[in-house]
Amino acid sequence: MKTIKVSVVTPDGPVFESDVEMVSTKAQSGELGILPGHIPMVAPLQIGAVRLKNGGKTEYVAVSGGFIEVRGEQVSILAQSAEVSNSIDVDRALRAKERAEQRLREQKQENVDMKRAELALQRAINRISVAGNK
Repeated sequence: MKTIKVSVVTPDGPVFESDVEMVSTKAQSGELGILPGHIPMVAPLQIGAVRLKNGGKTEYVAVSGGFIEVRGEQVSILAQSAEVSNSIDVDRALRAKERAEQRLREQKQENVDMKRAELALQRAINRISVAGNK
């Protein structure tokens, strides 16, 4: 089967690079499925999982937003942060989730930034979910 080259890159460097048969992810406009020969496009990503299918197996990468660019037979995902499922520290993600939930419960305090706490909670839940797909 034909493949497409995928690179997931963060400001800290590359996180994933391989040839895959299909890329699935969630953009701001909805779910995207990308196969070899896909039309060129650029789209902003939501916090979520990038599913990379190849040879009957699926790898998962947790991304915290960013952009996806499809050009020719190349998919580039530029994310603020990204982690491959088998490198996620689940205990750390659970602690981050608990901290974010605590901040949201303390919303009556003036110094709690609700949007920041909600995004932290989404990122933690995403990392926990992706780690469960090892």
